[in-house]
Amino acid sequence: MKKAVIYARVSSKDQEREGYSIPAQLKLLRDYAARNVIQIVREFIDVETAKTPGRKRFGEMVLFFEQNGNPRCLIVEKTDRLYRNFRDCVTLEDLEVEIHLAKEGQIIEKNARSQAKLVHGIQVVIARNYIDNLREEVRKGMREKAEQGIYPSRPPLGYRNNKLEHTIEIDPQNVATAKRIFELYGTGKYSLASLRKAIQAEFGRKLQKGYLHKLLRNPFYGGFFVWDSKKYRGTHPLFIDPAAFQRTQEVLNNFNRPRQQKHEFAFSGLLTCAFDECAVTAEIKKGKYVYYHCTGYRGKCALAYMREEALGERLGQILKNIQIPDDILRQLQDSLRQDSKQIQEETAAQQTKLEQRLSRVRRRMEQAYLDKLDGKISEEFWAARNAEWQEEADGIVLALGALQTANPDRLVTANRILELANRAYSLYVRQNASEQGKPLRMVLSNCATDGVTL
Repeated sequence: MKKAVIYARVSSKDQEREGYSIPAQLKLLRDYAARNVIQIVREFIDVETAKTPGRKRFGEMVLFFEQNGNPRCLIVEKTDRLYRNFRDCVTLEDLEVEIHLAKEGQIIEKNARSQAKLVHGIQVVIARNYIDNLREEVRKGMREKAEQGIYPSRPPLGYRNNKLEHTIEIDPQNVATAKRIFELYGTGKYSLASLRKAIQAEFGRKLQKGYLHKLLRNPFYGGFFVWDSKKYRGTHPLFIDPAAFQRTQEVLNNFNRPRQQKHEFAFSGLLTCAFDECAVTAEIKKGKYVYYHCTGYRGKCALAYMREEALGERLGQILKNIQIPDDILRQLQDSLRQDSKQIQEETAAQQTKLEQRLSRVRRRMEQAYLDKLDGKISEEFWAARNAEWQEEADGIVLALGALQTANPDRLVTANRILELANRAYSLYVRQNASEQGKPLRMVLSNCATDGVTL
């Protein structure tokens, strides 16, 4: 009888506490194993997001596969329950694990058909895209807060978040330390090292030089802040005089001398030398011509110098071979259509639960306010609890907004992938060298050249 492990996952502690998904997943996986006469030897359950590597139980499962030759079989509900990032996908592939996707009706293993592997790979890309889209919606809400002049994160030393009013205020416990840092450094008599010692002697706080430099450069103390690479005027109160802040910047500029910037070459890091496996590097000749050659780290090498234009043309030939056949596209579209209904049902269920939670929280807030008016609870107790409930309500509203906008049309996504794949080469040849390097970094891995072939 074949042996296997099963893996189930939810993204958050709230989902785990509400009993969402995990029991249903385990029942589905156990039923699948029973139907296919597979013995379950281990069960791994994660309560973590799959958008990045590092999940605890997933890591234990990988270790289990590494230490045991049998089983080499894994049963999971569907692709996005197993991983939403490429590194974990490659990890299981390198271990030659046979993956049974119970809901998707797919078995991915070393000898699986290339079409099945392609469909699975596209589903991994789309799972990652869902997370990226959700993150974009959350950042959109934060950007709106920034537009209103409120820094949407934790403020620097001397300030704190007012959770009750959703603003930023001066922190009475740390404001003296921040003021003193600017006061001392603005005199021009202190380096970062001596400033660090002075602050430690006066306040007993050990602050690293890098932290002090970042703090002194922070425009927040001058009434501005940077969010998502854009500068905003803040509505927070100031305790550093603008003239003192500007004087501090001038002192910092005198300590920092401009450094020569290294030239960034289009194809650097993409290639290794086929003769000695050294890296292929680049340099500028006669002030305008870019040549690529072996670093020669292991001694003299036979690899000839290559002009950037010729190398770019040779690398571009790789993109000519990228296309998705029509029959495979139809399989992807059919799979996505089947999945679309399930996604809508899950989204509706999550939305209902979030709306119910929001309703419960708001009822608590209303009842507590009435209790405060009736004198049943104190003003301090009401303020503390109301702040907690308001923060919870804001989080639920944000989650509802993200849920309504973070459900991309997967069929449209697949069509865009097809279009990009089929147009990759024509887009490539119209770009300059620096832009050509970007798509190549998406498709190339372990690429070596002997100067003639890749």
